[in-house]
Amino acid sequence: MDERVALHKVSVAEADLVEAIVADCVPELICHLAAQIDVRASVSQPSADAQANVVGTINVLEAARSIDARVLFCSTGGALYGRDAPIPSLEDVLPLPESPYGVAKHCAEQYVMLYNRLHGTGHTVLRLANVYGPRQDPAGEAGVVAIFCAQVVAGERPTIFGDGRQTRDYVYIGDAVRALLAAADRGRPGIWNIGSGVEVSVLELARVISEVAGRPVDPLFAPPRRGELLRSALASERAARDLGWAATTPLPAGVARVYRWIEAGAPERADW
Repeated sequence: MDERVALHKVSVAEADLVEAIVADCVPELICHLAAQIDVRASVSQPSADAQANVVGTINVLEAARSIDARVLFCSTGGALYGRDAPIPSLEDVLPLPESPYGVAKHCAEQYVMLYNRLHGTGHTVLRLANVYGPRQDPAGEAGVVAIFCAQVVAGERPTIFGDGRQTRDYVYIGDAVRALLAAADRGRPGIWNIGSGVEVSVLELARVISEVAGRPVDPLFAPPRRGELLRSALASERAARDLGWAATTPLPAGVARVYRWIEAGAPERADW
């Protein structure tokens, strides 16, 4: 880690610690990416999910308000819009989440926008598609690209929950970082989708990994999981217009970077 970076490992649910760290650093901008991200965990433990994703966001907003800092909040796209949303989904589609995780993220967004109205702040919400890339934990609670790549590298058969026709919108980490930088530079309050606008099924993702690996991928199939959406893709024309941002990394190129990174032993640093 760069010696200029101070690391504090605390939970955003701990209001006093968050406020103390923010008061000590006095940042102009807080990029709020902390979250409970496992949809299955949110279904089994909705209270804990809300504590992290709703109360944690309020704590960040209050800490930011105490020093007059802006907040750039990373929300979700797919889990927010729901099963009946048009594909790709626009920002003004009525959110109808299918999981406690999606409900909590929507609630957190409402607090961000409330603070803009109530306190005159200029906070920003980015609704991210499924972000993937090197350094994503292959053994983590989420991140199907890294999980599948690690299983294929190890000679294992990846598990697909459901029939594999469910779709997601995948955005490479380098593109996501550019979106955060663009939003930070513009300093505009509001909500923007950050995605490719392209639906990719789990079966198609397995095929892409197979091509990258140069060998067949024969997945196992398991029952579908509760709370998971069947289709998702985000329309990002508003981000292109307002933030000058668009996804530029093709899925095969991004997946290849993840696969080679894991194949090389998942080094500490990765070329994003």
